[in-house]
Amino acid sequence: MKSGLVVIWLAAALLLAACGDGGQPAATPEPDATAEPSGTPASGTVTPTEEPASTPAASAAGKIAFSSDRLGPFNAQIYVVNADGTGLTRLTDTGTPESQPTWSPDGTRIAFTSTRDGNVLTPEIYVMNSDGSDQTNLTNHPASDQTPAWSPDGARIAFASDREGNFDIHVINVDGSGLTNITRNPAGDAAPAWSPDGTRIAFVSDRDGNSEIYVMNSDGSDAIRLTDEPGFDSNPTWSPDGTRIAFVSDRDGNTEIYVMNSDGSDQTNLTSDPASDLTPTWSPDGARIAFASSRDGARLDIIVMNTDGSSPTNITQDANHDDSFPAWSPGQ
Repeated sequence: MKSGLVVIWLAAALLLAACGDGGQPAATPEPDATAEPSGTPASGTVTPTEEPASTPAASAAGKIAFSSDRLGPFNAQIYVVNADGTGLTRLTDTGTPESQPTWSPDGTRIAFTSTRDGNVLTPEIYVMNSDGSDQTNLTNHPASDQTPAWSPDGARIAFASDREGNFDIHVINVDGSGLTNITRNPAGDAAPAWSPDGTRIAFVSDRDGNSEIYVMNSDGSDAIRLTDEPGFDSNPTWSPDGTRIAFVSDRDGNTEIYVMNSDGSDQTNLTSDPASDLTPTWSPDGARIAFASSRDGARLDIIVMNTDGSSPTNITQDANHDDSFPAWSPGQ
């Protein structure tokens, strides 16, 4: 049986990717017959498209990939923008929801989820070059594959999949070979995040009855719970130096960005805003955090703040669409 809390969270993430923040989460279907994945080139070629740049709002280095429904409902695509809000470029254009981008450690490729090959609730993990070219299906399986995360050496990708009946953390080589289920727990496990040294993986699990942040060795051993709150904790992401983990929690009544030490101590609310604050990502220098927020209206924008929560700046400023799942490029 699938565990409920993580399934609901993943379904809600898919709904956000498809059509913005409206609507109710849907149940995730059971997977079809099991098959080993192999990297399969996507049909067609997508030409990256320059969009009108948003107003420069902050001085920041690097690029941020994110998902946006600027092309219309149920049509979220992957975009890249400079961290100061300029240079907005669309990388995908498939007519189906594309979401959850994450950069390879060398910044040359982006992994993401796509539903172009089937149902909106059963996405695949794709990989493309950072300019949007060479989009390739990595997982090629009828189950739901979500929340990809690159290993620090760039050789593997961790992701959540329900291909064995419930959501577990799987690891796969970047060519689609060597698939391994590293959690094999009857509860729901999702949203893996590698530590910068590659030895540990943080993830979200409801194995103790509530959605909490855990950390385990990169082979799946020695899982330790870091949070223990009645609220819903999710979306862990490591600071570049490996000493802290940012995450999302609704323990204070709405979703906020929190940060804690990598051992779970000193859990601190950074945002303290009545709006929804979601999906944090660290800047490569560890000085800032980007996240999605509805604080400037009903729709989500990408906000950049200092790691103490100060100086939040809206870098996308789109009142009519949802911008979500930011991912900061490495090495900038």
